[in-house]
Amino acid sequence: MRNFPDLSPGLHLQLPTVVCITLLVQALASMSAILPSAIAPELAIAHGVPGSMIGFQVSCIYVGAMTSSIFGGAVVRRYGALRCCQLALLFAAAGGLLTAVTQLAAVALGAFLVGLGYGLTNPSSSHMLMKVTNDKNRNLVFSIKQTGVPLGGVVAGLAGPPLVLLVGWQMTLVLGAVAVVVLLVLIGRFRKSWDQDRDTSAGLRTDPFKDAKIVWRHGGLRAVSLAAFTFSAMQVGISTFTVTMLVSDMAFSLIEAGAVLAVLQVAGVCGRVLWGWLADRTGSPSGVLIAITIVTVAGALLMVFLHRDTPPELIYLMFAVMGLTAVGWNGVFLAEIARLAPTGLIGSATGSSMVVTFAGVMVGPAAIAGLYLVAGSYTLTFAMFAVVPLVGLFFVVEARKFGKPQA
Repeated sequence: MRNFPDLSPGLHLQLPTVVCITLLVQALASMSAILPSAIAPELAIAHGVPGSMIGFQVSCIYVGAMTSSIFGGAVVRRYGALRCCQLALLFAAAGGLLTAVTQLAAVALGAFLVGLGYGLTNPSSSHMLMKVTNDKNRNLVFSIKQTGVPLGGVVAGLAGPPLVLLVGWQMTLVLGAVAVVVLLVLIGRFRKSWDQDRDTSAGLRTDPFKDAKIVWRHGGLRAVSLAAFTFSAMQVGISTFTVTMLVSDMAFSLIEAGAVLAVLQVAGVCGRVLWGWLADRTGSPSGVLIAITIVTVAGALLMVFLHRDTPPELIYLMFAVMGLTAVGWNGVFLAEIARLAPTGLIGSATGSSMVVTFAGVMVGPAAIAGLYLVAGSYTLTFAMFAVVPLVGLFFVVEARKFGKPQA
């Protein structure tokens, strides 16, 4: 563990504290993004639109995430990683409140703001985590931090539907925003000491193509980023449509479907820790990503066999497996980006890579919504969508040819 100079004794940058705070920020940003999907049937009724339209709301989130990822490295350099985390939470809370407004335009704008916040979480957290990790623990630590994404989904899946029944869908979204603001205030005490490496003279105006070249000029970064494009499309697709699929195709109640979404996300938590540990243990992150991809493709194909008479236990098992893999890959991916990034450019490389990742997220739910109109069932739609992570397998294999680039 490495400590950085500290202006405030007792608040220096240490591994357990950094992991805890970055995980919480990631979890609440993720909860803000997933909560509308967890209560999608109620939102659809309130706005008078089909349930499949939630896919387009999620796409709006990741348009915002792509936008802020482009500037994430510049924000970290100018204001510091901790302040960047606070900005992420501010956007997420504002977006959650707008999503509670009974106008589709407000929902779209709210989704965009949530996405702006979500896109700032990874450049800031990667910047801090690289200071306190090494080659022996990096994959595991990044994976633990990335459990914040499915943990946010667990909160959304378990708390969202019951809260809708108790206080209504609008107040559910408001309460989610309040939780985000509380964390924003609490982490402020660390800002002075943790952001000492910020450069107040650095400009916010940045050439997005300059940072993008960091990824596209280096084969390993490029291949890993393109693989993440396909993985993220599947991950957010299944997280977005789990509740709607179970209610529509398998006659689950909203609360029962929310429980399955929670199982998916809990399995994602376990998967991220498992795969991170395995990548450090074997020294082969790309080999771990290959295994993850194969199981994800197989699981998506098998979904075509799910129907209303399928035993609930089998449905829970299926979504648990998909959670382990389709939701569990991110920590290994981010650790690989941080490892491959040129020295001093981790935030910029992570932000640019996340633009590619969020492009997959933006395309995925909308593509699934479109496929559903053709297929007529969500189970067949996901079986067809298995071709997307299958393409990702090619890029993971390609990434194995490259080592760490020079700046």
